[in-house]
Amino acid sequence: MRRRRKAVVLVVIRRMLICAICVMTLLGFLFVHIYVAPLNRLPRLHLNHHNTHRGDIIINHNKSISEQSLTKNLSRLESIETPLISKPKQNEIQYQSLTSEHVKKSELVPPHISTSSKLNLTSKITDFDKLWKPPPNRNFLPCVNPNHNYTSPMESRGYLLVHTNGGLNQMRAGICDMVAIARIINATLVVPELDKRSFWQDTSKFSDVFDEDHFINALSKDIRVIKKLPKGIDGLTKVVKHFKSYSGLSYYQNEIASMWDEYKVIRAAKSDSRLANNNLPPDIQKLRCRACYEALRFSTKIKAMGKLLVDRMRSYGLYIALHLRFEKDMLAFSGCNHGLSASEAAELRKIRKNTAYWKVKDIDGRVQRLKGYCPLTPKEVGILLTALGYSSNTPIYIAAGEIYGGVSRLATLGSRFSMLMSKEKLATKEELKPFMNHSTQMAALDYIVSVESDVFIPSYSGNMARAVEGHRRYLGHRKTLSPDRKSIVRLIDKIERGAEKDNRKVYERIIEIHKTRQGSPRRRKGPVSGTKGLERHRSEESFYENPLPDCLCQRDRSKTR
Repeated sequence: MRRRRKAVVLVVIRRMLICAICVMTLLGFLFVHIYVAPLNRLPRLHLNHHNTHRGDIIINHNKSISEQSLTKNLSRLESIETPLISKPKQNEIQYQSLTSEHVKKSELVPPHISTSSKLNLTSKITDFDKLWKPPPNRNFLPCVNPNHNYTSPMESRGYLLVHTNGGLNQMRAGICDMVAIARIINATLVVPELDKRSFWQDTSKFSDVFDEDHFINALSKDIRVIKKLPKGIDGLTKVVKHFKSYSGLSYYQNEIASMWDEYKVIRAAKSDSRLANNNLPPDIQKLRCRACYEALRFSTKIKAMGKLLVDRMRSYGLYIALHLRFEKDMLAFSGCNHGLSASEAAELRKIRKNTAYWKVKDIDGRVQRLKGYCPLTPKEVGILLTALGYSSNTPIYIAAGEIYGGVSRLATLGSRFSMLMSKEKLATKEELKPFMNHSTQMAALDYIVSVESDVFIPSYSGNMARAVEGHRRYLGHRKTLSPDRKSIVRLIDKIERGAEKDNRKVYERIIEIHKTRQGSPRRRKGPVSGTKGLERHRSEESFYENPLPDCLCQRDRSKTR
């Protein structure tokens, strides 16, 4: 009997233990955080062993973009040509939400992407702030509406034809200046003709790059714009005129406007830098900004493709857009040859010599570099980013054409930063096919990804660097780090000569130099002291590089635009 009771007790105890284990297991499952990543939100990554080099990640997309899918992307497109009308400190609010979002993502790394290459987050939030947080915008918002006494366009006295010159951003600035000039001289502006004869040999028309109808309609209260000269005006008198560089109001009101007495069609032979940066009426300056940031939008297909590239970069987290101006045309024009072979330097000299419209032929590249007039090399950019504290897995979008020297030239940068991306890597050949062989359209894609980046860093202060910086200032002073090239190359040279053995001290010096070069609000810089004439105008900061104070006003939180 006792044995029977013991057996029963043992059975009961065993069952209780089994139940306890089950309960504990169930509780364990309930308290463990399980995350299943939605498949449609994960980037599809494939390493192409035939085409990749160190630092390359190829995105393989199964379907190419049709015109219909490009159009669908527009429904989600944040129009970067239209100013973001935000409440004060919105850039800080956006940053805080981005910070919390990406901290969550760091805990939820999808299984097929390694932790080391997925997200660019640092464990120290203070370091994270220094690297990614935009500068305070001090409540500066766009204020481009005309004054109350601004009138509709007066009766046109004739037609203004414009032949733009240069690359995308040089043409953009020139077009916006011509809009203002048309207003000053009471002209009907014919949609400008894009440059087809320069170094890039691009055959794109205005409507291939920009939204032509929007351009015309957006400026209807400022000037009259038509797509082409009307028929039946062959008998009208015409003249080709080279407008003087950096000219002010009186030049156009007197010398140019007086030409209407004799001619009915004036063709501007060039468009770049034809209008002064400063000392123009407020309404003319505001019109330049409305033309640049509101009227001059990219075409539908470019906007959609640009949005797609931005989305694909965003799948990696916060990213840097690096305008790596290390292309053949830039190096040939500037005479910069640091780090190049003797044959490469000779090739660039030949290009410079044979390009008729480049006036300066004999250039000492070493002197240029020490003065800070040369673009940073990929190696120098890598040292700069490392010194600033960016981790090796930081996503970096290379906004550039073909790098001189190709893949091998990027090796030193790729050895430090493994996630070097570009439009060619983010998109398939089929997706890029509509834009190939059109350098202006390809540059427009880089422009969009650069404006929308979390940090923009140009290796050289050329036309694109200035245009993107100005646009980012207009959109709320997004973080733009402008390298002090003169100081950087001198510090790097010290390391290479062995004069400075402690790299940490050099890095700290680089950080200190760039604390005040991150895109904070400030007034546009005037001419360099002691300069005169044309050189005085050239030494000024470009209007489109910094539209403050003309187009940005400091507002109270309660006020709206």
